[in-house]
Amino acid sequence: MTGTAVVVGAGVGGLATAIGLRRAGWQVSVLERRAELERYGAAFALHPAAQHALDRLGVGSAVRLRAVPYRRAEVRTPRGRVLARLPLERVERKTGRPELLIYRPHLIDALAAELNALGGVTIAFGENVTDVSALSAEHDLLVGADGLRSAVRAACFAADSGPRKVGAVAWIGIADFESDIHGETWGKGRFFGLTPVEPGRTNWYAAVPQGTTAAELPDLFKDWHAPIPRILTETDRASWLCYEMRHLFPALPTFVQDGRGGRGGKVALTGDAAHAMTPNLGQGAGTAILDAEALARAVARHGRTGLQAALRAYDHERRRSAQRVAFASRSLHRFASTERTWLRDTTARLLPG
Repeated sequence: MTGTAVVVGAGVGGLATAIGLRRAGWQVSVLERRAELERYGAAFALHPAAQHALDRLGVGSAVRLRAVPYRRAEVRTPRGRVLARLPLERVERKTGRPELLIYRPHLIDALAAELNALGGVTIAFGENVTDVSALSAEHDLLVGADGLRSAVRAACFAADSGPRKVGAVAWIGIADFESDIHGETWGKGRFFGLTPVEPGRTNWYAAVPQGTTAAELPDLFKDWHAPIPRILTETDRASWLCYEMRHLFPALPTFVQDGRGGRGGKVALTGDAAHAMTPNLGQGAGTAILDAEALARAVARHGRTGLQAALRAYDHERRRSAQRVAFASRSLHRFASTERTWLRDTTARLLPG
């Protein structure tokens, strides 16, 4: 006998969670506060572990059709001198698969298409969840996949854990030409990244001090190595996106409420709702996918009557692992954006490639 689940949030983590639970035979509904699926954004990185999770969810082949391999990248100084190589070749040798990059709308579309093909899942748009207790009471399982400002987390989990600023904003966009340089360039208090995203286009991002405007951005990088100045002068500023870089702090003591001790319904968090991180390691989407697949696998293994055990198994598998990634990403942000560039650059040259 299967149960009913409601997933709050229709981003990458929410859609992947809905797919996994539906494949496990559950009745699933998804609530999304936006009027439609969020298809804007730039590139997402998919580590081989996340790719295997997508395979288990039945979406791997569709994602690989639109993704591009990421096989070589360096960390550079603003003048273009290579400080270190990213360990992409080592990852591919160890796992047998390259890291992949995919345009965010393509990933969302692949997940949505799989959900539609499975059938039996409803997505309700324009649903701004306010009464979490009532929602939990109506279903066997409530999943909060509603991002950094999660209503589910705020209602059911540690009250002191929430969004924390890191003092920087990220500008992101897509350039309509290919760069033969990929990786990150680290300057004083700011850095710039370039990755492939699809043939004929380059994904870019710039992490700069809080308050930096689009008009100010080109001047901050005008003397940096090619093609960075070209990207900021030849791409349409109207297509640029900006967001304030934040992370979840302090780390949650648990990703689940299993209904014991009179705590009400059974609840789980996935993705940014559980462990929002800075984007420095490029593992936010992949970590959410790993959460979704692990939760669905635990639920499938234990069934509706074993849901408490399933939630504990999910928390045991994912919490420490995801929080380690989040901590490493935050630490890398501090390292890459430091004002003490000599010490940073000297250290970077010692890192294995």
